[in-house]
Amino acid sequence: MPVWDNPLVKKGMTAQLSHRRARIAAGETPLGWKVGFGAPETLKKLGLEAPLVGYLMQKALVPSGGTISLKNFVRPAAECEIAVRMARDLGPDASPPDVLSTIKEIGPAIEIADLDPPPSPDILDAVLAGDIYQRHVLLGERVQAGGSVRGLTSRLIRRGEEAARTGDPEKLTGKLVDIVAHVASMLAIFGETLKAGDVVITGSITPPIMLEADEPMLGHALDPIGEVSVNFTRD
Repeated sequence: MPVWDNPLVKKGMTAQLSHRRARIAAGETPLGWKVGFGAPETLKKLGLEAPLVGYLMQKALVPSGGTISLKNFVRPAAECEIAVRMARDLGPDASPPDVLSTIKEIGPAIEIADLDPPPSPDILDAVLAGDIYQRHVLLGERVQAGGSVRGLTSRLIRRGEEAARTGDPEKLTGKLVDIVAHVASMLAIFGETLKAGDVVITGSITPPIMLEADEPMLGHALDPIGEVSVNFTRD
């Protein structure tokens, strides 16, 4: 069953996008989209055939090197991701070459989420309505033209040291072009369009990082493109 035919996904996406439209009507500026739960084990656990899709608002964007307060978070988490910026609109059912041609550039990203309550198959509607736990996003200042991930290495920097490294940043997320195509198709089902200028954060390269009470900062290097980082307070 396509993920958008799941009754809870239908209900949750309808509520989520209604909230997004209301925020835009009230004057907020959209930034783009996100995917969630794309790792194979997570998809199996949640009974999904493909990742879920949420949205990003400009209000959630924090500059690289900025500081985020985790004071009101219950289960703060971070994800190291690849951010895609679209050069042109993309509709549903596009071929991989067509998808690749619509990608303007890619770069490192970090998403900050509050995973409360933990996801389960019976609350997918609530998870979607709550925008898949989205709280903040940070984008690297340096980018690479096009959508190829060939030769890229992702490195997680935690407590000043390299905590994880992979030369296959698509291992957990799936192919970047497939993710972008999936976002375009899912948005089309629910009356939206993946547009030129939109940013898409394409899923966590490593398992989500549960942030500890004294976590000072986190960095994500996408070599050789560049790095993005975030500092944390509890104030």
